[in-house]
Amino acid sequence: MNNDARIGARRGFLKSACRHCLGAGAMLGLPAIAEQLMPGQPLPPRFARPSAETDERGLWSMMDREEVRVRRSPLAVHDTALNAYLADLSCRLGDGHCRDIRVHVVRMPLFNAMMAPNGMMLVWSGLLLRVENEAQLAAVLGHEMGHYLERHQVEQLRTAKDRAVLAQLVGLLGGVAGAIGQIGITASMFSFSREHEMRADRLGMRLMRDAGYDGRQAAVVWDNLLTEMKVTGGEQEGKQNAMFATHPPTAHRRDDLLELAGTGGGKTGDTEYRKAIAPLRFGWIQDEIKRGQYEESLVLFNRLLARDTADGEVLYARGEVHRLREEGDDGALALDDLQRASRTGKPPAETFRSLGMVHRTRGDARAAAEAFETYLSLAPAAPDAGMVKSYLAQARP
Repeated sequence: MNNDARIGARRGFLKSACRHCLGAGAMLGLPAIAEQLMPGQPLPPRFARPSAETDERGLWSMMDREEVRVRRSPLAVHDTALNAYLADLSCRLGDGHCRDIRVHVVRMPLFNAMMAPNGMMLVWSGLLLRVENEAQLAAVLGHEMGHYLERHQVEQLRTAKDRAVLAQLVGLLGGVAGAIGQIGITASMFSFSREHEMRADRLGMRLMRDAGYDGRQAAVVWDNLLTEMKVTGGEQEGKQNAMFATHPPTAHRRDDLLELAGTGGGKTGDTEYRKAIAPLRFGWIQDEIKRGQYEESLVLFNRLLARDTADGEVLYARGEVHRLREEGDDGALALDDLQRASRTGKPPAETFRSLGMVHRTRGDARAAAEAFETYLSLAPAAPDAGMVKSYLAQARP
């Protein structure tokens, strides 16, 4: 089948599914499931694959195919240790649904997570860079599982007035490469209702607390993210953020989560989380710098450095953002951060390239040459080695 034929078949299925989705509620039994998930009630048993005559079966089949595309995507993170860590965490949260939940990490520098009705969950690397510990990650995963366990995705599709919402859901969940381009459309077409969000928060809190985590960390996640968004969004904070496209913030969300958490208590898993992401973290930091949203990045990097003032990777990152932004005192701030990073135990090689660039801009040829030489000794096969050698030749007397 050629590409045009595949597209035609795909559109045909979408049109057919949407014509019937309003009548699917009676077969799905959604209200009954929702009632089962109130506090103190047992979680529902594993969901059986929908029967062939239902529209939900078509949706599941489509998501299965999209999941294959996600696995093959160049943006998929195929790190065995990280994937095992996330699978274990989802199992501890999802209990009897463990075998049906599959977490995929996608290398995208924004805070986002989403889940499909067939049990596929996508977690973006920007989220993993921003959460500070295992409890905060459990809060986000638990919230997504809350939507899944209460069948909110299917219910939203069933009640959507605009039938194109199904196509947009498929594009957002499975079409990873085009997901960012879909965010604006999805924000207006597929936002969960306030009731859905409240129920997912409630159930997510139950899942993370049952797994032994400090529920108060859920409120910290939203506080941190909103602070980052406010620096550029003001009163419209978060409108351009992927997570808020389908999970709109509310003024009282933090307070609601703290009330759900109660007196708190439980583990946070700081050490375990840092160990799990350590091999991939610097690549995600570089992705964040390349985003070019310098004010937001500085809020993030300042927060990370407040936790560890000697973090060489983040000192480099903050210095590099100042160097690239070039506003006000950015030159001096960049030099200070990069010099501090260079004195840490194991600074990234890129620290010395950036130091060389700062010294070069300031007219200090000797310091620039020394920094460039250090960079080339640490990363002789770097893609930009040729360019740096030319800078080095210019800097040498």
